[in-house]
Amino acid sequence: MAQKDASLSTEMAKETSDRTKRPQGKADSANAKAKDYSSQGVTDNDIFMLPGSDFQLLGFLTAVAALVRLFRIYQPSSVVFDEVHFGGFASKYIKGRFFMDVHPPLAKLLLTLTGWLAGFDGEFDFKDIGKDYVEPGVPYVAMRLLPALMGVMTIPTIFLTLKATGCRTMTAAMGAGLLIFENGLVTQSRLILLDSPLIIFTAFTALAWTCFTNQHEQGPSKAFDASWWLWLVATGLGLGATVSVKWVGLFTIAWVGSLTVVQLWVLLGDTTTVPPRKWFKHFLARFFCLVVIPLTFYLGLFAIHFICLVNPGDGDGFMSSEFQATLNSKAMQDVPANVVLGSRVSIRHHNTHGGYLHSHNHMYPTGSKQQQITLYPHKDENNIWLLENQTQPEGPDGPIAGRNAWDTGEPLPVRDGTVLRLYHFVTDRRLHSHDVRPPVSEADWQNEVSAYGYEGFEGDANDYFRVEIVKSLSDGVAAKEHVRTIETKFRLIHTMTGCALFSHKVKLPDWGFDQQEVTCAKQGTKPNSIWYIEQNEHPLLGTDAEKVNYKNPGFLGKFWELQKVMWTTNAGLVESHAWDSRPPSWPLLKRGINFWGKDRRQIYLIGNPVVWWSSTAAICIYLAFKALSILRWQRGFKDYDNINFKRFDYEIGSTVLGWAFHYFPFFLMQRQLFLHHYFPALYFAIIALCQVYDFVTNRISALGLKDRPAIGRSGVAAFLAVSILVFTLYAPLSYGNQWTQGACNRVKLLERWDFDCSVFPTEWSHYALESPSSGKTAQTAAPIAQELNDKKSREVNVTPQPAGEPSVSRVEKVEYRDQEGNILDENQVRELEGKVSFETRYETRTRVIDAEGKEVADGAVEAEGIAPPHPDVERLPETAADVPEDDGREYPAAASPERDIRNEASVEQADNGRPRPANEPQEATG
Repeated sequence: MAQKDASLSTEMAKETSDRTKRPQGKADSANAKAKDYSSQGVTDNDIFMLPGSDFQLLGFLTAVAALVRLFRIYQPSSVVFDEVHFGGFASKYIKGRFFMDVHPPLAKLLLTLTGWLAGFDGEFDFKDIGKDYVEPGVPYVAMRLLPALMGVMTIPTIFLTLKATGCRTMTAAMGAGLLIFENGLVTQSRLILLDSPLIIFTAFTALAWTCFTNQHEQGPSKAFDASWWLWLVATGLGLGATVSVKWVGLFTIAWVGSLTVVQLWVLLGDTTTVPPRKWFKHFLARFFCLVVIPLTFYLGLFAIHFICLVNPGDGDGFMSSEFQATLNSKAMQDVPANVVLGSRVSIRHHNTHGGYLHSHNHMYPTGSKQQQITLYPHKDENNIWLLENQTQPEGPDGPIAGRNAWDTGEPLPVRDGTVLRLYHFVTDRRLHSHDVRPPVSEADWQNEVSAYGYEGFEGDANDYFRVEIVKSLSDGVAAKEHVRTIETKFRLIHTMTGCALFSHKVKLPDWGFDQQEVTCAKQGTKPNSIWYIEQNEHPLLGTDAEKVNYKNPGFLGKFWELQKVMWTTNAGLVESHAWDSRPPSWPLLKRGINFWGKDRRQIYLIGNPVVWWSSTAAICIYLAFKALSILRWQRGFKDYDNINFKRFDYEIGSTVLGWAFHYFPFFLMQRQLFLHHYFPALYFAIIALCQVYDFVTNRISALGLKDRPAIGRSGVAAFLAVSILVFTLYAPLSYGNQWTQGACNRVKLLERWDFDCSVFPTEWSHYALESPSSGKTAQTAAPIAQELNDKKSREVNVTPQPAGEPSVSRVEKVEYRDQEGNILDENQVRELEGKVSFETRYETRTRVIDAEGKEVADGAVEAEGIAPPHPDVERLPETAADVPEDDGREYPAAASPERDIRNEASVEQADNGRPRPANEPQEATG
């Protein structure tokens, strides 16, 4: 065995001698050890010096890619899956409304710019999956063209990358062809999504770094020349662009960074041509291009992001009060600093950014059934509270009655330890707590908080709350002694029970209008029980009173806060999703994602199995090679003395390292993950596949293929032919084309491929017999509430929404049903009176009304096509504490292997045991 290996090494050494070109005309043999840091066996693979035939072939491949990705890009002419959210971001950018998303802004800004240039005015909200684009005149084709063209550009990028690694033109064409006919990448690049920009910027970074590495490995003669600087700067720009689309770009930075460390280590060992001064020059050049340029690029994108989003929006609730104050209409005038008895104040929660202590004239349906206390995220008159002492102030004739009793006399400051009563100005009730469990968080350590009393009522001892100033969080010496607006952070301790006024990220049900729950907690985390005063008014505090306001955080303060919120929200996406999958399943393509379905058509994200499985096999081949080579090295074999052996290890190893950096970090994440998260790793896997093929057919003489190039070309042709054939078999799922059940079932190779073949008709002729909107749809509508027979209807006042936002009202209606749920008419009810008893059940419907009074959505009814909350962008604001409060009701799903297997084995089983139709979930995947 050793003799055979030695002869193989000898042959590999001989074959590479004619491929090695030493810089500056050096006559060293291929096997001679380099006298500087240049690498043996390296040729100058300058992509600008390719022959004209290569560029002609490149143009042809690019044209084919354009045909494949732009084919029927107008189809479907309605909102598809995550277009609900990423298209909606374009509307918000154009309107300037602040939103929070876990992804950086570059791709969203590019999509917005494309839509704006095409005439999009931001009026279309993208809210409903299946919502028509054509009638409102949305330039959706232009907006889809951007990711599609970026998908097209990955084809010349991978071609040039493979040429830069030293592969033959035929091998580079094979890589481009595999990318052209990869169903998953085609599907993802034809929609208003972020993955196509992510992949092109990742691919560009890989190209630039490969070209720079080729320049570096040619030794000192190439260092710091124009081409060397060009590709190093281009790599930095590519890193900045990649990480500005998604934080997955951090994996690309890690890949480039690790290879940079290797380069600097090699340079450090070259004492002949790299003195210390020159080594630091290499270090500083890389630091500037690979750290400063990407960071500047990233910061610049967020500067543009903040310039565009200057108005309040649905995302400002995630941010601190200081951040919100920088938005239009959220900024406030300077307010009196000293808080005194009789001040009319608004009280904000410090930790969750959920908003203001709030009450409205609605009662809890359970517990004490007293008036609700909530946290409301918008400024409103229902947020105003009057700070009263335990007893009314004394006048000449005894205690002064009424809520204006504190408007005369000397203002008395609210100090640490002061016992207060909080009087709700609008409803004339006081903040109140007692030993009753809250309606939602029914933990023993939490008490209900309500508003209790009436105008003129003196109240009782359960209205008393003691001020406890949190000195460590209060700003300034005075703020630690007595309560000052904004500056003082305090707790409100209920004197009778010892619990602290508390709020956390739990939202109340429909009867609480989805506002945040407020309780009185005996064992709650301290950050969730901290409050501060924002608005402060008192007749005795005149214009000459000391004023305060929020500190302007500045750009860097806003930038850093947004990064923390993005990180916290992203890490909190742990709930299970109907279409999520875990990393072990991705290389084997075990399941996909349902995107859209209508009119007996379906779009389902699934890759080309030939491309996925062969690229995974290439990764396994290299890993097996690496393991064997390490064992042989340990046993004393000199395999690494062979140049070809060494080049195989380094060149393919660098690519596999890129695959590993873009794949294995997902194993550490407990958040929701989906098949499309594997796409950047897939790109590296395809490059590795082509490199392995090129070595086998062109560089290793022992296999006999190098001298028979026709075999290599035939292999490329056959491989591409099979890939194209398989692509066409799954193309109906990529394009949303017509299909039949038989054709669908024939290509369902794995049980876990859960696209629903029953959606399609049994015969092609059925499409001609059905109108476009009458066919069986792949979407399963959520149950629609039946029209109620109005006997009595009255509108109940609810806190008005901020200007420019839809208003909310609640309509109470009465209906009668029998034990089977059937609605009874008036005659049937009269016949049953006195014979049966009726049980009361409360249900609430929320109606969202636009500025013209038209109903635009139903908060309690999920109609067909309406997307549920996006796990990445419509999540509740998290607490600022490191550990979220356990509310006794909300437990994040644990990311366990057992759960993953269950999720992937079946979305849900219907009554007959078959998988649930692949169209029911309509959530976005992020």
